[in-house]
Amino acid sequence: MTADRSPFALSLSVFLLLSFGLSWLLALPLWLGDGLEDPLFYPIAVAMMGTPAIAALVVVFFVERPPQRARSLALWPLTPAGRLIGYLALALVVPILLILVALPVGALLGVYPADFAHLSGFQELIDAGVAELGIPIPDIPIGVLLAFQFVNVIIGAFLNLIPALGEELGWRGWLLPRLYRFGAAPALLISGIIWGLWHAPVILLGYNYPDAPGWLGLLMMVGMCVIIGAVFGWLRMRSASVWPAALAHSSFNAAAGFHLVFAQAGQTVNTVHASILGWSGWIVPILLVAVLWATGQFRPAPVEPERPEPHKELE
Repeated sequence: MTADRSPFALSLSVFLLLSFGLSWLLALPLWLGDGLEDPLFYPIAVAMMGTPAIAALVVVFFVERPPQRARSLALWPLTPAGRLIGYLALALVVPILLILVALPVGALLGVYPADFAHLSGFQELIDAGVAELGIPIPDIPIGVLLAFQFVNVIIGAFLNLIPALGEELGWRGWLLPRLYRFGAAPALLISGIIWGLWHAPVILLGYNYPDAPGWLGLLMMVGMCVIIGAVFGWLRMRSASVWPAALAHSSFNAAAGFHLVFAQAGQTVNTVHASILGWSGWIVPILLVAVLWATGQFRPAPVEPERPEPHKELE
């Protein structure tokens, strides 16, 4: 045990130093400039998503140096195909459903100002966008625009797969399975806490929780990352691949703005209490994680052994 833990401690230290250090370094212009209003915010945020992947690649290539690096990060193999495709389908759908179901739960608890019937908040967003563009657009029924929104989320889930992989290669590709040596529950908890704290450079500036003080926003982000990270972890460990976790992360990001679509016009959504970011939105994911745990769905799936190349006969 002692001989095994020392290299892991070194790998973990390098991974955390690089992922957190690079993230803060990239976010530094936001802290020295206009914060979330900085025109470089979105390029910087996308670049930050790549820092866990950089950290994982450095550890794998220069610290651990396993013989099969792609396998070590769960990028390969893509078999059995049926299992992988099944978990990819779940990865696309489950995050969207969790985000959507959080809204009626929040409405029932009185913390989400919903307008499911008339979509007045969505109409308000559309009108503001048209006014900003300054050009007339055809009068399209709000229901059709809502359908387009769902299509955009599906398309966005695939378009943003590579940036999401930048995070998942680190969190669920490298970190989570290494932490499984301490047990499934500690691994999911610790990896979720690390994932949440990694967001500190932008959360402390008001990202995701604009109505909360920085410490509370970061605390809420950690809570959300532990719960949603467990869902992503289930997809990762049962598929034996990082790709479903990456697609789930991308799908989650693409659908995260649905709380603006179904809100009442003129109302502010406090994300500490409402949406998937707030405590009311965690209720259904916690129940899902509990069911998955009770049914043994956090046990790692078997990984297909590498097939040796056939020996060629001498001519």
